[in-house]
Amino acid sequence: MQTEAGRVADSLPQEGLSRGMLRSEVLIVLALSLGASGLSALISFIGSVTKPGGLSEQAANLNSSHAPGRPWLDLTWQLFGIASSLVPVVLVAHLLLREGSGLRDLGFDRRRPWFDLGRGALIAAGIGSAGLAFYIATRAAGANLTVVPESLPEVWWKYPVLILSAVQNSVLEEVIVVGYLLRRLGQLGWTPMAALMASSVLRGSYHLYQGIGGFIGNMVMGVVFVLAYRRWGRVGPLVVAHALLDIVAFVGYALLAGHVSWLPTP
Repeated sequence: MQTEAGRVADSLPQEGLSRGMLRSEVLIVLALSLGASGLSALISFIGSVTKPGGLSEQAANLNSSHAPGRPWLDLTWQLFGIASSLVPVVLVAHLLLREGSGLRDLGFDRRRPWFDLGRGALIAAGIGSAGLAFYIATRAAGANLTVVPESLPEVWWKYPVLILSAVQNSVLEEVIVVGYLLRRLGQLGWTPMAALMASSVLRGSYHLYQGIGGFIGNMVMGVVFVLAYRRWGRVGPLVVAHALLDIVAFVGYALLAGHVSWLPTP
C-alpha cells in the first residue's frame, strides 16, 4: 500500500516548477545546511587521517563552550547556534507551502503524537545499544575518533542546552535528509533505491568527521530511517528517535564520563 509520503512525491509541484528548478532548489537547500556539513566533515576527516597518530588518539568535540569563563555570553552563543541551525527547516517549510503543501505532508505535525512517541522510542531503543557497541568497536580498531558529545562547563543551563541541541539536530536532519529530500528526489524521477542511497550516504557524509565508523554507522541508520519513513509516511517518529538518541548520548556522557571504564574519553 502506498504511504502518504509516496503519494505526495509522485508528481511535480503544481506551480510550474521545472525539474531543473527543483534540482537547483535541492542543491541550494543542501548547500545551506547538511550538504555543506558533509563537505566540512570530509575536510575535517582528511585533516584527521593526515595528522600524526591514529584516529582513536584524536577527539571530535560536539557541544563545547563558545566563550569559556563567560557563562552568559556562552549561553547566548549556544542559543544563537541552535536557532540559526534551524533556518534551513524554515526555508523548507516555506518552499513546501509555496507549492500548496507543508511540513504536515512530511508527517512533521501534532496529528499523531502517541504514534510518533511510541514508534520513535522503539527505533531509539533498537539503534541505541547497537550504535554504542559499533562505535566502541570501531574506535578500538582505530577507525574512529574519540567522540566527545559534550564538554560544556558546569553551569545551570548545561543540560537544557544539551537537550535543545539534541532536538535541533533531530529536526534539522530528519526534515531535510528524509522528508524533504525523498519528496524532491521522487518528484525528480529518482528510483526508490537511488533516493534511499542518496539520503543514507548524505547522512553518513556529515558524520565523517568522527571517522569511518561514524560514516558507516550513520549510513546504516539512514537506511533504517528511510525504510521507516516509507512505511509510516511520517518523519515524526524519526525526529523523536533521533532526539532520544542524542539526548542519551549528550546527557549520558556528561553524567558518566570518567566514572565508568567502558566509555571512551580523550
